[in-house]
Amino acid sequence: MAFIFSKSYEKITFAGIKNFRMELFIKISQFVFIISVLVILHEFGHFIPARLFKTKVEKFYLFFDAGISLLRFKVVNGVKKFSFFTKRKPEEWEEDQETTEWGIGWLPLGGYVKIAGMIDESMDKEQMKQEPKPWEFRSKPAWQRLIIMCGGVIVNFLLAWVIYSCLFVSIGETYIPINSLENGIYADENGEKLGLKTGDKIVSIDGKDVYKFRETSLDLLLGDKATVDRNGEKIKIQLTDKGKKAVLESQGINFVIPRVDATIGLVGENYKASEIGLQVDDKIVALNNEPIEFWDEFDSRIKKTGDQEVSLKVLRKNKEIEFNFKMPDSAILGLNSSTKSLQKLAITKEYSVGESIPRGLSETVNVLVKQVKQFKLIFNRTIQGYKQVKGPIGIVETMAPEWDWIYIWRFMAMFSVWLAFLNILPIPALDGGHVMFLLYEMIRGKAPSEKAMERGQIVGFIIVMTLMVLVFGNDIWNLFK
Repeated sequence: MAFIFSKSYEKITFAGIKNFRMELFIKISQFVFIISVLVILHEFGHFIPARLFKTKVEKFYLFFDAGISLLRFKVVNGVKKFSFFTKRKPEEWEEDQETTEWGIGWLPLGGYVKIAGMIDESMDKEQMKQEPKPWEFRSKPAWQRLIIMCGGVIVNFLLAWVIYSCLFVSIGETYIPINSLENGIYADENGEKLGLKTGDKIVSIDGKDVYKFRETSLDLLLGDKATVDRNGEKIKIQLTDKGKKAVLESQGINFVIPRVDATIGLVGENYKASEIGLQVDDKIVALNNEPIEFWDEFDSRIKKTGDQEVSLKVLRKNKEIEFNFKMPDSAILGLNSSTKSLQKLAITKEYSVGESIPRGLSETVNVLVKQVKQFKLIFNRTIQGYKQVKGPIGIVETMAPEWDWIYIWRFMAMFSVWLAFLNILPIPALDGGHVMFLLYEMIRGKAPSEKAMERGQIVGFIIVMTLMVLVFGNDIWNLFK
């Protein structure tokens, strides 16, 4: 809705490049920090039960160490591997020692623990040809192996629960009650394709009442029907797949936002608005002698003026002031709306320690449910949500440009739930694939053959790598677009 700073007309300066580099560095740093914490804790979820059940863990790595070396090589099974840091090499072990090689790999795509006597992505067939040792994974009862394999997912889920609970008890929960939006919503052209109109008051989605505005955008994309109050009449809207596709293709930015009055919240330096003397907190009341009440009215009308002469009336400290000017060639005035009216509507609910624990659990479950539901957007032939799936590059773009601990913890909790869900999918090479084989063994009373498990690992690895290539390719394509 805002028409402030179009990148097409921004001047490129050394200061701007420096700021961009600093913001990019901060975004990457936040992402690496979050991923590192999540990977380490996830792998400890496997490591701890393995050691409790006296199972040997040969390697514990943050990031992957396979590939071409720039600093230090080592040879494992004839394959050159590289790591930035290692402690205790495998060849130094004696069979009766409980020693683990700790390291940091060069490829920041996750991490792993290598558990002795287990068919995993390392495909260590030589070890599997030998007689099982008491400390190996394959020698342990099925129920112990199941706990070891589920440990990472459990830790990810518990981590999200703890983070959400801590956030609720420390800063509470701030949101705008949707029933406090007396002027309803502003729906841009993509919101209108979804079936909404500016001024609508959203009542319910799929029969469930809506309370918090911040959840509305995602709920609309995941829902099938919405009920809105339109000019005092309750109307049911079919949330169309074509509309959802349009929203996703526009990155879902501002397709539904609270409708606000026409008060100026930002005046950009070196833009026309600053040049003619407009100020923050000026309230726009008329454009070319036509009354203006809401910012979206001003936004849509000013865009239609072209390079014509414009008459703009504002109310400043109860005094009406008129400005006459010609729109710049860039069609950018350099203004943005004020959020003060929305800040007044926001409420903060505080939680005690006892209240934050169940609230943290309900939020974790809520995030998980919504993430699962998003798959119907990804695989829908009309919506084609898979085109908007973000990999590491896309995620970095969405990170906060400044180091923000509240943002970091919230993102970490959300991403931890996402990793838990992905890892439990029944795909060989993921935790869920191993769980699938173990459940088969517990039900049938007999484990699948090693050959079947090896083939499953290979198929699963191919599936995972193919998905990673597609996601990275999608990130790169979106950057070029």
